Amino acid sequence: MLTFILRRLALGLLMLIALSVLVFVLLRLAPGDPIDAYIDPNVSMSRAEMAAIRARLGLDQPMPVQYFAWLGAAATGDLGYSIQRSGVRVLELVFERIGPTLLLMATGLVLSIVLGIATGIIGAVRRNSTTDVGLSVAAFVGISSPAFLTALLGLYFFSVQFRIAPSGGMLTPGAPFSVGDLLAHLILPAALLSIGQAALIMRYMRASMLEVLNQDYVRTARAKGVREFFVIVKHALRNALLPVITLIGSTIGMAIGGAIFIESVFNWPGMGLLMVNAVETRDYPVIMGATLVIGACVILVNLLTDITYAAVDPRIQVA
Repeated sequence: MLTFILRRLALGLLMLIALSVLVFVLLRLAPGDPIDAYIDPNVSMSRAEMAAIRARLGLDQPMPVQYFAWLGAAATGDLGYSIQRSGVRVLELVFERIGPTLLLMATGLVLSIVLGIATGIIGAVRRNSTTDVGLSVAAFVGISSPAFLTALLGLYFFSVQFRIAPSGGMLTPGAPFSVGDLLAHLILPAALLSIGQAALIMRYMRASMLEVLNQDYVRTARAKGVREFFVIVKHALRNALLPVITLIGSTIGMAIGGAIFIESVFNWPGMGLLMVNAVETRDYPVIMGATLVIGACVILVNLLTDITYAAVDPRIQVA
């Protein structure tokens, strides 16, 4: 297991470097000059002054030199300084915003897992019934709905029309902190974030449960008079969860993409909103730093998923 973990960590490090190279190159190939982000458009500057700024920032160097300079600093934990927030380290911004994003994603993930597994089991046990058909239709709608459309519709109906939930933010401005206020702001964006994942988990869980319920050991348990509840929970559920565990790990990336839209629509002060603002203002150091941290989190989650998969099914040998 230790060899497997070290091998996956090494592979994850290579993937992280490849991701940073891709983002760095794409930012440099984007239309416009990176120096424009450092210059006040209302202040006229001579070519000599612009050249001095370019040299100070290292933008006069070839692209490989710029990248390895950034990579060397990032390896020591220095992700640079934000362009738009003068004197503020990128790492400080990331640490400030990663907590709200983790809270939103964790809540959405828990909701999607509970809802997806429960509805998947119900659909499999009541196969071809009205309940199963209704859940399948709802799952297809959830899978087909893009995150930005779900967020906008949820905001319109639950916040504007029915006023059930706050329309944005993480806390009520000017009000003292309370858990109830936090939950009131959290529940709607987290529920909307979980829709696509819950629908996907439901479809996989239903298919996996149908396959397991037709196995001989399940028929044997029923023939011995074991109650149906224990047949489902004790004998069928654990084996049916194996492909779902892998799916849950792979949906973390989808959750990050959805969180960017959710945070933008609901003004949730997380990593997604930070990246959107950084792209709008061409804050290159923030974009690179946030991408690096998010990529590291996704790789770590995938590693934990593989370890969990091996722990749930002892027949699997890691190599």
